[in-house]
Amino acid sequence: MRRLIIFAIVGFFAQLIDGALGMAYGLTSTSLLLAFGVAPAVASASIHMSEIATTAASGISHYKFGNVDKKMVVTLMIPGAISAFIGAAFLSSLPGNLIKPYISIFLLIMGIYILCRFLFKWNPNQEKTTTSSWFLLPLGLIAGFFDAVGGGGWGPINTPALLSRKGAIPSKVIGTVDTSEFAVTTAATLGFILFLGWEQFNYVWVAAFVIGGVIAAPIAAWLVRIIPAYLLGVVVGGFIILTNLHTVLGTIGVSTNTKIAIYILLFIFWLVGITFSIRKNSKLSNLVKE
Repeated sequence: MRRLIIFAIVGFFAQLIDGALGMAYGLTSTSLLLAFGVAPAVASASIHMSEIATTAASGISHYKFGNVDKKMVVTLMIPGAISAFIGAAFLSSLPGNLIKPYISIFLLIMGIYILCRFLFKWNPNQEKTTTSSWFLLPLGLIAGFFDAVGGGGWGPINTPALLSRKGAIPSKVIGTVDTSEFAVTTAATLGFILFLGWEQFNYVWVAAFVIGGVIAAPIAAWLVRIIPAYLLGVVVGGFIILTNLHTVLGTIGVSTNTKIAIYILLFIFWLVGITFSIRKNSKLSNLVKE
């Protein structure tokens, strides 16, 4: 019973982070199941099944708060759903752990870029630019595949890639990514059912994650709406860096003490960056008012 309560609490905070930052539900929840000794394929399958409910709740909430680009949702989710199904089919034989470090390095670079752009170059008056299908279609294919293979990847790949585009609005990007994920996670779950079988799912665990996630979904969508775009960009950039640095440092064999020192320094830098962003944009707002 205590384990189920833990799963529900983790599901709540995972969805709160995912709905507010556009990533991390699968990463957080899958990591917990793996820590309890669950096989990677079973962990990914269970989380994707729970995400059918949480992404539906999140998508509806983001839509009601005006955080969704309808055209971008459709363009992303179709190739994403196809590749997620393929990823689920090949998960049992694909060396996902070998691929993960390379994805983390890419995301780490993207996180640094996003943090710097929103910290030093954010212009709230820049016009929104459209993102072409030639960019969205391959992005959806890649993100959907790695989401199924790694138990999480739709948000971590799509969110930083879309935020890196000129004129990107964080609340729209996050809402769009979360809403399109419903089709992707449904396709991945179907693939797991066909290739793993129903008996591999633990429905009590799934229910615990669903309860926590559904409760958090509307709260997260509301937070995205009220948090200033410049601040959201800095928070997302820092979160991407901290999340993916663990995999990169582990791959190159960095010692535990060195990891802790690096995390502390980066966390301090992140807090300083958030403070700097708030003070900088507060001054700009005051100048505009004057």
